[in-house]
Amino acid sequence: MKKHFKTSAFLAAALVSTALTSGTALADDHAKTGVWGDDQSVSEGTVTAKKVITEKNGWLVVHRTDEAMKPGPVVGHAPLKKGKNMDVAAILTEEVAAGDMLMLMIHSEDGGMKTGVFEYTLGAKEDGPIRMDGKLVMATITAK
Repeated sequence: MKKHFKTSAFLAAALVSTALTSGTALADDHAKTGVWGDDQSVSEGTVTAKKVITEKNGWLVVHRTDEAMKPGPVVGHAPLKKGKNMDVAAILTEEVAAGDMLMLMIHSEDGGMKTGVFEYTLGAKEDGPIRMDGKLVMATITAK
């Protein structure tokens, strides 16, 4: 009986381990495109997204915004590689004050004249924002 119990316990542990591994693989396969960021200090002249997941190479773009939640002028950007990007820092190209609202948005690397050069201007199609289910892929933060 003890031998049977040990074998059963071993098989149960193996099944749990396999299920957990499969669950992780499934979670990784179903990772959603998105941007994650928190309110943060901009005193060093950068804004950082904690995590960005994208289906293609592109850009993390920092837009000004306000209570209307519409993307305004670009105040920084950083390149993104396909897949998961952690701690993506965009250097700010103009002054951002504490209390300013910012949108961290994913833009594509499509339509421009040069690969690897950020060519977007507000409203343009070159290196423009991506949409998932018709919505911009972004997170809004407040500068501290």
